[in-house]
Amino acid sequence: MPLNSLSWRIAVPLAVGALVALTGCAPSVEVSAAKDSNNPACAPMMVALPDSLADAARRTTSSQATAAWGNPSQIILRCGVPPLGPTTDPCATVNGVDWVLQQGDPVWTLTSYGRDPAVQVLLDPKKTPDRTVLAQLSSAVSKLPQVRSCVGPGDVVPSATPSAASTVPTGTAPTSTAPAKG
Repeated sequence: MPLNSLSWRIAVPLAVGALVALTGCAPSVEVSAAKDSNNPACAPMMVALPDSLADAARRTTSSQATAAWGNPSQIILRCGVPPLGPTTDPCATVNGVDWVLQQGDPVWTLTSYGRDPAVQVLLDPKKTPDRTVLAQLSSAVSKLPQVRSCVGPGDVVPSATPSAASTVPTGTAPTSTAPAKG
């Protein structure tokens, strides 16, 4: 059949159109935007997020300042959640970024601590190792302004005298279970 026949002139554009339509119609992940998702500080962090996280490919999402990895979604991220205040929940420092860990069943909520705006990550640690995810996100999340950090038992002042209170170090937690303080 010659290439200039009517059937080729119809079939090729239809095939190209179908290919474009099928690849462009992959459903995006429905993620609700955080309250402060339009905060300009989220933009540099979102641009720096990795294309893959814990061997899961990044997918498009339905809202600003959100990201998702895996199909079905294994990891969800939202920038612009309210910063956490002091808490006794476990706080882990991973590559210079503090995270407060809230263990659910099965989903854990990991919220950056001391960053404004804060970042929230949802994952199932039985399917995706939380330490791997936090290590891979640290570079991007470190672009958010840091206003405080986790403290550990060695950072607590034994007595509340004015001279002792003025020497409280503001370093990061020495252990992964240190409480977060403001």
